[in-house]
Amino acid sequence: MRNADIRRLDREIQAATKKLEAVRRGEWWPLNGSERRAMARALAAGGYKVARGRSAGREEQHMDATGNSAEIRLSAELTALHAERQRLLTEAARDKAKRKSSGWF
Repeated sequence: MRNADIRRLDREIQAATKKLEAVRRGEWWPLNGSERRAMARALAAGGYKVARGRSAGREEQHMDATGNSAEIRLSAELTALHAERQRLLTEAARDKAKRKSSGWF
């Protein structure tokens, strides 16, 4: 059972790492709903301002801030997954050591 949990966490860690790399490349698919709406809103407002001949500086900053918050969220998730994996490994090693010490040899 423990190995299955560790494998499950390994898959989740790989998925979170892929999402983090995608956000760093500027892709939108790993964003959650509110982050996607914020990006789309800033993109639409910036496009409207550019079409009117004005600067879209604030909207660009808003898009950057949204991307940074998504990156922070995903890195925190990745850190939590690594901590959980380490906890499971430590627990499994403790159980194994307990079983080894209780036998004859």
